[in-house]
Amino acid sequence: MIRRFIWCCVYLAALGIVSFFLGRILPKSWFHADKYPYKCRGYEKNGRIYDRIKIKKWQNKLPDMSRLFKKIMPAKKFENLKNDAKNLVLMIQETCIAEFIHKLLFVLGFGCVFIMQGIGGWIIAIVYNLAGNVPFILIQRYNRPRLVACERAAQRAGIA
Repeated sequence: MIRRFIWCCVYLAALGIVSFFLGRILPKSWFHADKYPYKCRGYEKNGRIYDRIKIKKWQNKLPDMSRLFKKIMPAKKFENLKNDAKNLVLMIQETCIAEFIHKLLFVLGFGCVFIMQGIGGWIIAIVYNLAGNVPFILIQRYNRPRLVACERAAQRAGIA
């Protein structure tokens, strides 16, 4: 049982490493915030639905790859819209990629059910997904509409 638990942990760690590199090499041109599945749905009310779970309070307390790998990923802070307008498109695409990767990890996380058969594998997969993927998918869905709105404002102001 302990050996299978360790194998689940190794499997999930390997998934995380491979998915990080996958996210870096996928062509950004494949990801469009205005198309399915990344387009904001009506019930999301431009991300405001996530205010119900107080996402604004806890999203910055979770690990963020852009803070860990500053040279690889764009920073998510805006100090001057005119200077940062160029990064908006890239940041929007990064939210799509992050959502895609976390959804992929969500599905692949259930591989633990095959590694550690029985209720233990299900518990590991569910905890992994609820703690390691769902919050990050929600964060992308919450932030993307606001970034798109900033991009549109920059375009209207002629600075994008």
